[in-house]
Amino acid sequence: MDIRSAQLFQHLASSLNFSKTSEQMYVSAPTLTRVIQRLEQELGAELFFRDKRSVKLTAAGQRFQRFVRHWLDEWHQLQVDLQLASAELTGEIRLYCTVTASYSHLPAILDKFRLMCPKAEIKLTTGDAASAIEKVRLGDADIALAAHPAHLPTNLAFRSIASLPVMLIAPNIPCKVNDLLQEHPISWHKIPMIMPEHGPARGRFDRWLQDMNISPQVVAKVDGHEAMVSMVALGTGIALVADAVVINSPVKDRVRTLELDYRFEAFDLGVCMLAKRQHEPLIQAFWQVATAKN
Repeated sequence: MDIRSAQLFQHLASSLNFSKTSEQMYVSAPTLTRVIQRLEQELGAELFFRDKRSVKLTAAGQRFQRFVRHWLDEWHQLQVDLQLASAELTGEIRLYCTVTASYSHLPAILDKFRLMCPKAEIKLTTGDAASAIEKVRLGDADIALAAHPAHLPTNLAFRSIASLPVMLIAPNIPCKVNDLLQEHPISWHKIPMIMPEHGPARGRFDRWLQDMNISPQVVAKVDGHEAMVSMVALGTGIALVADAVVINSPVKDRVRTLELDYRFEAFDLGVCMLAKRQHEPLIQAFWQVATAKN
């Protein structure tokens, strides 16, 4: 049995009308009859009851119809899968991440993605980590590399790709901040603090202050971990940031980690997108590459 014979049988099994199937499948009536007769010979069973007034499926014909329907469905799905696998996906994909993530995690993802989709156009925007989820939710970005928020909107999909330790950092230069940090015990309420404006870092900072019963002396509220590291490097105060930001910072030698008897919850870095867009081919390709285990 070939595909064409299966298609002709399937149409006739539905129409139960030789003339209609001949017309709609663009085949002559004698050819259609020969195809059905050949199938019956191969199977060794009659597929149709035929008389001058009607055509009906036999029990064997009904069973063969179920087989052919499944076989054709599998064939069509195979065609689709192979076409998608061989197709060169094109179009634009808008990415959003922090400057640090564009150094630390994005290059490895893009290297693989470009091999898979060499004709795709990538538009990258960098900015504050706390804004990443909102950028995706509002449709300003197709995909974001973002820290998992305390409350993920129900219409977003998120998949983890890395765990980023969080640290409290201080200046590594002579300054008033370090003089205050030399006191024993440390009077935390006297230490100038650089506060994240919002987002997961702000939640962790607030929790630490509450757990330690600290009334903070906030000298600045800043969007972006990179900006906080720079302000710490200038001797402005202390700040809570992801270790990847410090590692990739051009001023990393001007800051140091404060050793505390306190454990900050790590950031869960992942890929975020609108759930309803998961099946768009280009976005799906990026998602698969970004979340693949090395």
